[in-house]
Amino acid sequence: MNDTTVTLTLNDRDEAVQLFGNRDQFLRLIRDALAVRIIARGDTVQLEGEPAQVEQAERVFAQLRQLLQKQQMLTSENVRTVLATSQAGDNGVIAAAAPVATLASNRAVRPRTEGQAGYLQAMRDNDVTLAVGPAGTGKTYLAVGVAVNMLRQGAVKRIVLVRPAVEAGEKLGYLPGDIIAKINPYLRPLFDGLNDMMEPEQVKRYMDSDIIEVAPLAFMRGRTLNHSVIILDEGQNTTVPQMKMFLTRMGNGSKIIVTGDITQIDLPKNMRSGLIDAIHRLDNLERVAVVYLTEHDIVRHPLVQRIVKAYEDDRPRRRKE
Repeated sequence: MNDTTVTLTLNDRDEAVQLFGNRDQFLRLIRDALAVRIIARGDTVQLEGEPAQVEQAERVFAQLRQLLQKQQMLTSENVRTVLATSQAGDNGVIAAAAPVATLASNRAVRPRTEGQAGYLQAMRDNDVTLAVGPAGTGKTYLAVGVAVNMLRQGAVKRIVLVRPAVEAGEKLGYLPGDIIAKINPYLRPLFDGLNDMMEPEQVKRYMDSDIIEVAPLAFMRGRTLNHSVIILDEGQNTTVPQMKMFLTRMGNGSKIIVTGDITQIDLPKNMRSGLIDAIHRLDNLERVAVVYLTEHDIVRHPLVQRIVKAYEDDRPRRRKE
C-alpha cells in the first residue's frame, strides 16, 4: 500500500508549541503510538505513513486541538488518553472510546490508557480475568464498571464483591455489627466504585435484596454462583487453596474478575500467593485472561506514577544488600 502525506496548518505558533509539547514530547508519543512520520515546521504539521494511520493521526490532532481550546494547555496524560480512545486493539476488536459504564452523574466511564482498554476487552471476552498492576491503574474501578453495566443490561442477575480479610486473619467475629459492617472496611474501594456508578440509595436497595452481595472470602466455601459477576479484590492476599476455592464458585452464566498487586502481598513469607499461583496455572486456559497493567496505566495524580517507579527502581538494590 502506498504511503500518503497530509499537511495540517495550525492557528499560530503558540498553538503549535502547546500541541507539540516540551521538546516535541507529544509528537513523539503520537508518532510511536500510530507509526506515522511527523514533520513539524513552524505552524504546520506534516503526517506521512499508511493511509489508515495518517487518518487516525489526523483525528488525534483534531481532538487535541479541541481539548487545547477548552483547557488552554495539554499534558502527557491528555495525549495518552486521546490516543487510547482513538485506537482499536491489536485485533481490531475494541474501540477504547467505548464506555465501560455510566456514572450516577450521567458521565461515562471510559478506559484512559491502552492498558486499560485491553483490560476492558479481556473482561468482556473471557469468563475469568486475572488483573495485576499497581495502585491507581483502575483494576478495581473498571471491574466494578463492567459488573454494573452487565447488571443494567440484564446480562447477569447479581454482583458479588469479595475480599480476603488478611489483616484480621479472616476472624471477623470480633468486629462490631453484622457481616456487612464487619467486612465493609476491606471492601471500601469496591463500594466507592459502586457509589460512583449508582445512586447510594439504589446501592442500598440492591444490597438489601441481595442483587449486590458483599462477602469475606472465608464465607464463599460451598457456594455456586450463577448469572453473577464475582469480583475478588486484593487477590494477591489469597492462599493457593483459597484461590482454588474461589475460582470454583463460578456457576453458569457467570464471570469472575480477580484484581491484585503482586508487589503488595501481606501473607506470611512462607505462604505462596494464590494469585501468583493462578497466573502460572491458568495462563493458557481458554476463556481465561491474564492482564498486566503498569505504572503507565496509573490515572491518579501524575506524581503517583513517579512514586511507583521510584519504589520499583529501589527493589533490585534492596535484594542485593
